[in-house]
Amino acid sequence: MKYALLIYTPTTAEGYAAAAKATVHEADAHGGWVDYTRAAKEAGVLVGGEQLTHTDTATSVRLRGDEERLITDGPFMETKEHLLGFYLIDVPDLDAAIDWAARMPVDDATIEIRAAMSGMPWQLMLD
Repeated sequence: MKYALLIYTPTTAEGYAAAAKATVHEADAHGGWVDYTRAAKEAGVLVGGEQLTHTDTATSVRLRGDEERLITDGPFMETKEHLLGFYLIDVPDLDAAIDWAARMPVDDATIEIRAAMSGMPWQLMLD
């Protein structure tokens, strides 16, 4: 079953920008993320993942009816924690997803685990 591991942190824009500048050769600057990603890939559970830009760069689109839309700068919700990124993994069950979430190299974060839906008609367009 596929699970999204959504990573929320209280990162500031300045701290986020500094970490984003680190190169792939500066694995230590990524706090173990390279090792974590490699382990998930080697275990055959990694489907995908992305690191998102800081919420300062976000734009929200609120849809109202068929034609009305409200566009605002920033994330939809005001929170102290921000969605940093996600991993999409394919594991047998929730217990395995919890194990992978617990292995993430973060000290101050919330990892939301959410089951992904499969077999939806719109997903056929992705192939």
